[in-house]
Amino acid sequence: MVKSFLNIEEMKYRYLLIVFFFVCSYPALAQHSSEVLKLNRRISLDIENQKLSTVLDQIAQKGGFRFSFSGSAFNPDSLVSVQSRNEPVRDVLDRIFQHRADYRESNNYVILRATTLRFSIQPELIKTDQRHYLITGYVIDEQSGKKVSDASIYEKRLLESTLSDENGYFKMRIRGNYQSVILTASKEAYRDTSMMFLSTVTIKPEGYTYEEEFTSYASNLVERLGIGRFLVSAKQRVQSLNISGFLANSPFQASLLPGLSSQGIFSSQVVNKASLNLLGGYTAGLDGVELAGLFNISKNDVRYVQLAGLSNIVGGSMEGFQAGGLFNSVLDSMQGFQVGGLGNDVRKSVGGWQAAGVFNHVRMNLNGMQVAGVSNMVSNHARGLQIAGVGNITLKEMRGIQIGGIFNYSKNLKGLQIGLINIADTSSGFSLGLINWVSKGYHKLSLASTDVFNQQLAIKTGNPKLYSMLMAAGNFSGNDKVYSAGYGLGHHMNLNKWLSASAELSAQGIYVGYWDYPNILGKAQLNVQFRLLKGLELFAGPSYSAYHTDPLSQTAAGYKTNIAPASAKLIGNGNARGWTGWTAGILLF
Repeated sequence: MVKSFLNIEEMKYRYLLIVFFFVCSYPALAQHSSEVLKLNRRISLDIENQKLSTVLDQIAQKGGFRFSFSGSAFNPDSLVSVQSRNEPVRDVLDRIFQHRADYRESNNYVILRATTLRFSIQPELIKTDQRHYLITGYVIDEQSGKKVSDASIYEKRLLESTLSDENGYFKMRIRGNYQSVILTASKEAYRDTSMMFLSTVTIKPEGYTYEEEFTSYASNLVERLGIGRFLVSAKQRVQSLNISGFLANSPFQASLLPGLSSQGIFSSQVVNKASLNLLGGYTAGLDGVELAGLFNISKNDVRYVQLAGLSNIVGGSMEGFQAGGLFNSVLDSMQGFQVGGLGNDVRKSVGGWQAAGVFNHVRMNLNGMQVAGVSNMVSNHARGLQIAGVGNITLKEMRGIQIGGIFNYSKNLKGLQIGLINIADTSSGFSLGLINWVSKGYHKLSLASTDVFNQQLAIKTGNPKLYSMLMAAGNFSGNDKVYSAGYGLGHHMNLNKWLSASAELSAQGIYVGYWDYPNILGKAQLNVQFRLLKGLELFAGPSYSAYHTDPLSQTAAGYKTNIAPASAKLIGNGNARGWTGWTAGILLF
């Protein structure tokens, strides 16, 4: 009892570090592949007396995957001969190992496991009282005769499990009366072995269902993350590795911390309808509602509602509503609504909404909406809406709208960008901002004269549909000095190989010696452009200007007194005058 109390106290002190850990770091997540059925790929081989390791390398290369196996399970230097013509990888392996190996797929690996595990149980069942039984036994390697440590021994229907110790010894307590108990032993690199142990009376456990066949493959990816190794006990990691293919269903579980659960270390193999974790919990998955004071870790898929004070980590896909006080991480895809106080990260695609105080990240495709205080990022294609206080990034195609406080980037824009700086590699959409840059788009430098300014410089960037203009103009000599800076938008149209036209709107601030009152010149113009040679065009065209100035505005000595000509007409009842004018110049690039 004292030892047990000390272990609980030790765990409590360990988990006092959780809050600090979540606040100070965001774990780097390992990428994984969804590709399956590698064992069904067809290959051809013609090999005579080559080492097993060399043969496996050739099979892996032809199949497009990697092998993983324990060095003690097979002899890599044994000689192998095999011939095959367009046969499945599984059939080739069966011939090589003569059906003495078992195969599993995980990410981009095919795991080879020897089939030599023998499961031995002592012949008596010890009855401790009327409803409690104790089963003891050893797990033994049939080939070497050595005792096998850290093997998982479990009863599928009762959700009871334990691990063998360093001497291969185990003991399991069973509560209730059963006509039969079927124990299964599992260990990584070995084939599962089961044995039926007969009892005397019958009682059927209620509230649990299970799959006799391993139709689901539980991912152990979350246990390889930095945060997974920190929060999940070593016993649970070993258990998940040994019996990753077994999943059960339960109506409810409650945990204080991973390992201190109503389902014990078996919690990582159980999918629950309802889950309550006072501090944190680790389960196989969720098909209902899960709440946690600090964190939820689910090894497989989660459906419907998952809420945590700090974070949620899902090794499979997420469907429904997920909210974490700091962050949410989904290692597969997400369908629904995801809210994180700091950030959200989804390894595959998102169909739905993401909202975060700092950032959202989708590693594949987005079909929905991202809203973040700082930034949003989609590593593949995006269709929908991105809104961020600082910037949005879509590394491939963007079909939708990006609204960024400072910048937006998309490799291939097929939508709308609104931001101070908008960048794209290619664009068939529209960019609205101070600077709009399309790498394979419209780039021109305009040198012109107008009816108002002797010299006018404009940098035009974007695409032909819509480009922006940063403008500087003025008269720099004599007694008619005037300076101007402005911004405009334009649309370019090709008429034929030599002729094109541009329609432009612009607004310019006018400086005539004082800043006391605003002087604004607005202009609409239509230019006809003639191409002399590549990178050089002449243009000219009519314009209509409207100049607004305050009646009290003054002009300093040596500056132009009348911006609007005498022919200008008053516009409405305001202080603006309009007139027709002209623009002519050259375009470079």
